[in-house]
Amino acid sequence: MPPGTQPDFFAASTAAVADTDLRRKLENATGRHLDHVAATRAEFPAYEAERDASRRIKEDSIARLDELLVQLKERLEANGCSVFVAADAAEARKYVVDLARARSARRVAQGKSMATEEIALNAALADAGCEVVETDLGEYIVQLRGERPSHIITPAIHLSREDIGALFHEKLDVPYTAEPETLTAIARQRLREVFLSADMGVTGANFAIAETGTLVLVENEGNGRMSSTLPEIFVAVMGIEKVIASLADLSHFLEVLARTATGQKLTTYTNFISGPRRAGEADGPREVHVVMLDNGRSTMLADPVLREALYCLRCGACLNVCPIYRRVGGHAYGSVYPGPIGSIVSPSLFGGATAALPFASTLCGACREICPVKIDIPRILLHLRWKETVDRGETAKSEATLPAPVWPRAAERARSGVRRFSRMARHPLTARAMGLLAALAMWPFARRGYVRWMPPPFSNWTRVRDFPVPPLRRRRKIRARAPDASAQAGNRT
Repeated sequence: MPPGTQPDFFAASTAAVADTDLRRKLENATGRHLDHVAATRAEFPAYEAERDASRRIKEDSIARLDELLVQLKERLEANGCSVFVAADAAEARKYVVDLARARSARRVAQGKSMATEEIALNAALADAGCEVVETDLGEYIVQLRGERPSHIITPAIHLSREDIGALFHEKLDVPYTAEPETLTAIARQRLREVFLSADMGVTGANFAIAETGTLVLVENEGNGRMSSTLPEIFVAVMGIEKVIASLADLSHFLEVLARTATGQKLTTYTNFISGPRRAGEADGPREVHVVMLDNGRSTMLADPVLREALYCLRCGACLNVCPIYRRVGGHAYGSVYPGPIGSIVSPSLFGGATAALPFASTLCGACREICPVKIDIPRILLHLRWKETVDRGETAKSEATLPAPVWPRAAERARSGVRRFSRMARHPLTARAMGLLAALAMWPFARRGYVRWMPPPFSNWTRVRDFPVPPLRRRRKIRARAPDASAQAGNRT
């Protein structure tokens, strides 16, 4: 890990792993997510076909991103929207803040949006004198706590209902309760005032359809619909990768997004926004502004491996299945985007300490298996690790005053160890003998089949989990079953 970045993630993750209460909450919440996803996918035979179709559409959209963005901008403007293309977060913030000042907006209803989190829009609006209120329940909770979201889809996944009850009692001056229905009713009452009095609404966008100039917001609570229709001024901040070619493409994504993200057949609200209210219409915003955000996405597009990360639908499923995320939570990553997807997009979007995040992975591949558009996240993680190692090596060569970076040396030791293991693995008898000797050495120190401490370098494992000792009788059992298996194979042929 490069110097200056290793302590940040590893210090935070070490503290998170030691927090058994946090781990329990994460395991419970992500486990429920995965159960719902598995059940919903099992009853939809066309799921894999829809995944393939969604990936093909994303591949095509990203391949001709420039063409589709031009078409989208033209169609949005023809529909009466104002469109601003922001090269980076600073330009996007400035446009929205200047708009709020020009329209004397004092209260801003913020619908759930990772893009606005990415550009730190809330803080910029607050500095400009605006009261910004998050209207998604999870976002509202973490805003009251002064935290950033811990998850892409469920921002307060790290909190229990008792935590939220105590928070509402402290911040909202209501009697303590841990009943979810009561807590939701309290938040609904407070947020209804915000929707009715907001001068400006801000959301992100799940999709943007170039053919029709339509923004699509997919959500469950109605905060996106309220934030985009009740205030006089509506602003959508969308990453440039959200564009797709046609309305017909959208149906494929709607089939896989909710099933993978929350285990639903379809989310409660699917909102289509094509422009401001027209003459004779009773509701809708008077002005619609669309901020197309680059902020490092063009750099990702230029990399033939990394560009696949732009296919992401922000469903959050890779977080739920990731063994790292499920033990440390989102805040340990130090990035707006945590988990596997955050580890591949954060270095391009934020740089700095987030360059270490590609190393925060076991490369188990579970994220690739659950992704609705089949992003090969492990391949991209390895690519980014290689780039970071090379970049650090080149920096050390060009700056003679700097000591040699720590991570390339560690990487070379790891490669050397893998080469030695590879040579041993070519000789099965040697590998089996080594495994047997290791098991014999560990069994005297085992308790219920696990060793709780091992010397370096294996201490990196036992520091956070017990090590399972291989059974000594496994080989004998395999031999005992072999003749039956052969006989069965002969009968089948």
